[in-house]
Amino acid sequence: MKRYKVKVEPEECKGCGRCILACPRSVLAMGKHLNEMGYTFVQPVKDECIGCGACFYQCPEPGAITVFEITENEN
Repeated sequence: MKRYKVKVEPEECKGCGRCILACPRSVLAMGKHLNEMGYTFVQPVKDECIGCGACFYQCPEPGAITVFEITENEN
């Protein structure tokens, strides 16, 4: 069974929350810290990503979110 992971680049995220609303598995949540630009950024909070890419497609910031398949070496 394939496993996936979401990576959020804190410095690219502006905390709009679109990815949080788009995720069918509630993998993402708003963090409590600020990035260098003063935005609260989104963070993964669960390891239940199904790799659908909904968060990636809803994000208006290029490069803020990456969804990738976890290989056996990355466990």
